[in-house]
Amino acid sequence: MINSSVREDILSRLEMTEEKYDVKILMAIESGSRAWGFASPNSDYDIRFIYVNKPDWYLVVDLEDKRDVIEYPIVDDIDLNGWDVRKALKLFWKSNPAFVEWIQSPITYRDDGTFREAALNLLPDIYSPEKGIYHYRSMAKTNYRGYLKEEMVPLKKYFYVLRPLFSIQWLEKHGTAAPIEFEKVLSLVTDNQLLDEVHMLLERKKVSEEKMLAPAIPVLNRYIESQLNRLENIKIPKTDRSLEMAQLNDLFQTVLENIS
Repeated sequence: MINSSVREDILSRLEMTEEKYDVKILMAIESGSRAWGFASPNSDYDIRFIYVNKPDWYLVVDLEDKRDVIEYPIVDDIDLNGWDVRKALKLFWKSNPAFVEWIQSPITYRDDGTFREAALNLLPDIYSPEKGIYHYRSMAKTNYRGYLKEEMVPLKKYFYVLRPLFSIQWLEKHGTAAPIEFEKVLSLVTDNQLLDEVHMLLERKKVSEEKMLAPAIPVLNRYIESQLNRLENIKIPKTDRSLEMAQLNDLFQTVLENIS
């Protein structure tokens, strides 16, 4: 799925990151369109990683003032950045959609064999379907209104609307975090005409440049508008979040013990 020379370059950059910042990378994955399953030929490689500092790094008065991200400029289509594990776990507690997608990515570059597995095991307890629905609804609405209501539209934006709408259907049906692969959430769709249009769009997207414009697709627009209208007044059940932080504290302590 990832060209071997590109993978080697990515692994080399991750190793240099550990040396430069004196950290240990717990996991590194592909996010974005390549992980979702609808990359264009010229899509960037969106590498995201979680790292841990030495235990003493966290034992300071001004911890909150320390920088807890590592970011690089995009070079050779490789977009590489990561979060400190404490930051990541605090965001996990809030059902941060980026972190939830990272731990589910089907494309892995680095994995310490402990952190990601533990986070995935906690996902059913930590994740809030309520927050997931709000996030996906906002994402779909923003991308539809911002890009898909003209005669000529960027084709890739359909996926930034359809994937969140299908993910909401997953949340409504299963009550668990939606998988990030587009084909998996698409499996819930039973309308054959809609499926045909989506599959044709997928084939076009995989051979088109990222910024390609094409005529809007009426079948998809009608479906999107009907779903957005339905979601305006959706009743979303609240989630009990009583024990979550204790579980995350335990995972944080385990990570630190493993590098002591």
